[in-house]
Amino acid sequence: QVQLVESGGGFVQAGGSLRLSCAASGRAFSSYVMAWFRQAPGKEREFVAHIWNSDSRSVADSVKGRFTVSRDNAENALYLQMNSLKPEDTALYYCAARRLGVTQYSYWGQGTQVTVSS
Repeated sequence: QVQLVESGGGFVQAGGSLRLSCAASGRAFSSYVMAWFRQAPGKEREFVAHIWNSDSRSVADSVKGRFTVSRDNAENALYLQMNSLKPEDTALYYCAARRLGVTQYSYWGQGTQVTVSS
């Protein structure tokens, strides 16, 4: 099992930047595929980014060119660098984990709020 705790959210003006972190506890962090999702009020949760290793990662089209996902297996940490933030990026951001070869994300954090003002 793995426990996930997000941090780094906050209030920022449009065009600003934030860096989200996700601290993982438990064993074998490097064996998990990690991801970021977000959910805005009244909307369904949506995929933002995922990473397995530096050669296997992706971001959603809506954030491409603005958001970068990375991980530090030595620190058991996942990151999301968010630049050129827009009001439509306002949401509760979650990190999630799944075992390689498993399709569903089994482990979720509590989320960290990102609010972008226009």
